[in-house]
Amino acid sequence: MRIDYRIERPVALHACFEVEGFTVLLGASGEGKSLLLSAIAGLVPARGEPFGGLPPQSRAVGYLPQGHALFPHLRAWENVAFALRGSRRRELAMQWMERVGISALAERWPTSLSGGQQQRVALARALARRPHLLLLDEPTSALDPITRDEVLAELIAEVHEASIPALAVSHDPALAAIADRLVLMHNRRIVQVGTAAEVHAQPASGAVARLLGLRNVQRGQIAGASGEPQLLWSQANAALPVHTTLPHGTPVDWHIAPNAVKVHAAASAPSGSLPAVLELRQTSAHGCYLGMRCGQARLWVELPPGHEAPEAPMLSLPPSAIRCWPVAEQEHSTP
Repeated sequence: MRIDYRIERPVALHACFEVEGFTVLLGASGEGKSLLLSAIAGLVPARGEPFGGLPPQSRAVGYLPQGHALFPHLRAWENVAFALRGSRRRELAMQWMERVGISALAERWPTSLSGGQQQRVALARALARRPHLLLLDEPTSALDPITRDEVLAELIAEVHEASIPALAVSHDPALAAIADRLVLMHNRRIVQVGTAAEVHAQPASGAVARLLGLRNVQRGQIAGASGEPQLLWSQANAALPVHTTLPHGTPVDWHIAPNAVKVHAAASAPSGSLPAVLELRQTSAHGCYLGMRCGQARLWVELPPGHEAPEAPMLSLPPSAIRCWPVAEQEHSTP
């Protein structure tokens, strides 16, 4: 389904992209993501397709706003049945609640449900309308990290089973990682579209890399001739060899993966290595990350299993592992 909407107030915004399967529109707070969903649902004035010109009640849209907007005076099944008409309202509501795994909660009041349970009730209510498009506003905002992955897995499975295209807006990189399709918004415009794998493999800019939650996205400047360019990193007072064709003087965002940063003992560090101070150790089932202070900046380092950082560590950054993007003029002063 093609989305093409233009909004003038309260902010100017134009967005045009395809929604396929479970699509996530990822952007920072204040970009207008929720406003776009409201426009598609017909809740704010806008021009666009699909559904342009139709009143909200005539749009084949299932809308899950932040907070889920359940009616507190209605029990769970009654909230789901609110979207239904006819004598079989309760029966059909129970069928939808069964599909999302909450039929046992049918008689509960919204205030007695957890955030994840409320979300499933809201999802059942939205799906009960048999929409042509499902809209989800920050669907992970009410979920704790422990239940988030399970609830999202069920949500996406239900979307796929129902064959309903879904558009979720979020600033949560965890949601972007499981999307069928990613749409990245920055400065109130679409800056990149693709599958999650495509976008993670080749972010279009430093802004996109930050939205994806990549660690070690820094600001610098290219210096030197094209034959031997250097990356000037003022926060660490360092000049790093880099492989790039960007011209001298270009402000850049740059990134190096934590597992590409090399840690050395001072006695064996190669020339040009940076002195570092260990600030933070983050250990999880996914590995061990060290937060290393280099001047005024922090670099994250992923240690191989069984390795420990030496005292007075030195860091080297292989030139081939550094990726650079030119910084847009309006962002030169933004760290």
